[in-house]
Amino acid sequence: MPSHGAPTAKNASILIVGGGVFGLSSALQLSKNGYTNITVIDREAVPSPYSAGNDLNKIVRAEYEDPFYAKLALNAIKQWQTPFWAPYYKPTGYLVAISPDAPQKARDSLQKSLASIKNDPAFKHGSFTAIGSAKDAKGCAPMLNGNMEGWSGYFNRHAGYARAAKALEHAAKTCNEMGVKFVTGDNGYAVELQFRDELQGRRICTGVKTTNGTIYQAAQTILCLGAHIGTLLPEISYQVMAKAWSVAHIQLSAEEVEEMKDCPVVNCRDLGFFFEPDEDTGLLKLSANGAGYTNYVTSPGFQEQISIPTPSVKGIPKEDEELIKRLISNTMPKFSGRQLVNKFICWCGDTAESDFIIDFLPGVEGLMVAGGDSGHAFKMLPVVGEWVANVIMEGEQSITRWKWKDGKASSDDISWRVGTVRDIKEAMSLNTRSQI
Repeated sequence: MPSHGAPTAKNASILIVGGGVFGLSSALQLSKNGYTNITVIDREAVPSPYSAGNDLNKIVRAEYEDPFYAKLALNAIKQWQTPFWAPYYKPTGYLVAISPDAPQKARDSLQKSLASIKNDPAFKHGSFTAIGSAKDAKGCAPMLNGNMEGWSGYFNRHAGYARAAKALEHAAKTCNEMGVKFVTGDNGYAVELQFRDELQGRRICTGVKTTNGTIYQAAQTILCLGAHIGTLLPEISYQVMAKAWSVAHIQLSAEEVEEMKDCPVVNCRDLGFFFEPDEDTGLLKLSANGAGYTNYVTSPGFQEQISIPTPSVKGIPKEDEELIKRLISNTMPKFSGRQLVNKFICWCGDTAESDFIIDFLPGVEGLMVAGGDSGHAFKMLPVVGEWVANVIMEGEQSITRWKWKDGKASSDDISWRVGTVRDIKEAMSLNTRSQI
C-alpha cells in the first residue's frame, strides 16, 4: 500500500513526538510555513537528553561517499553561516586521516568521500590540503604535537563543527516564541500510539497516550524519536536499528583551552575523532570510531529481536577507551595521562544504506516518521525541517530513497565505517539489559 496522505491544512493539529534534531527542525520549519497548531512532546526537557544531538558538539562537513548527501550537506553549511545559525557554527576546518594500521575499507572510504566534493565549485581553490606525513598534519593543526607518523589524508577548510546542544536550545526557544507548545516529563512521555479503524480497511492514527495516561489527539502525528522510535513503533525496527558509539572527554585548564583554540576537527578513520575544547567548560570531546553497538531485546508480537537503546548510557566499553587513548597519544601526548570523564554511549537510528526515512506509514492515515539519522543527521539541522514540511504540504514523499521501505535494517557492513558491530551487553561484559 502506498505511503501518502492528503496535504495537511495550515490550521490542522500537528503532534511531534520527540524534541531532538528532526523534531525541533520540523517544528521550526512548519511554523515558518504558517502552521499554527503544533505541539512537541518529549519525556525530558527540550532539547531532550535522549536525543543524540543534545551533545557538546557535532561535526559539520560535506564529505560523503554518496554525492546526493554531499550536495545536501553543502546546502546545510550555507545555512549554518546565516545569522540565525552562525553563532552555533565554528568553521575550524576538518582534518581527515588514516594511520598506517588502517584497514583497506577505511582507506577506500576516505578517498570516496574526498572525491565527492573536491571538484565541486562550492569549494574555492585551496580548500583542500593533502596530508602525507606528520609534518603535513601539523602544518594544518600546529597545536598538535603528537607523532602521527605515517598518517595520510587531507585537510578541508570548508567544514568545522556545531555547538550542538546550544543550537538545539536556540531552535527550541525560537519555536516557543513562534507559538509551538511544548509538553515534557510524564505528560510528554509517549508510550502508545492511538488508532481508529474505519470501514474499507482504513486505519487512522489519532495521536498518542503518555505514561501517565494522558491522550493527545492530532490530525497529524510525526514520530521523531531517533534511536528510540522502535519502542513506540516496533515495525520500523526492520528499517531502523538502534546503534551506539562511545564518547568521552578530558578536562583542560583555561591555559590549555587557549593553547588548543581553533584546532580543526581531527578524524582518524581507524581510531576516532575530537574537537577543540569547549570555551565555557574546558571539556575536549573525543569519540571512538567503529561499526557501533546494538542492544537486542525481544519485542511482543515480533519473531525477531530488535535493537533499542539501553536505559542507561553511562560508561563505555574498554576497547573504545583504548582507541581514544591511542588517539590522544598520537595527536596530543601531553594529555595522555589525563583521566577520561563524562563517558557515555550515544545512540543513533541506523538504516541499511544510511538513508533517512521521512514518510507516512503505509496503510495508516495521520502518521508520519522522520528519522533514520544513521549518525550523520545533525549537520542537517538547519534544513531537515524543510524536507519534513515538504512531505506534510505535498501529502507524499517524492524522494524514493527517503520513503518507507520493507526489508532489513542496518547491517554489520556499512561502507563508511570500520570494525564489526557487537552487542553492548557483550562489549561491557553485562548479562542483562537492566544492568546497563
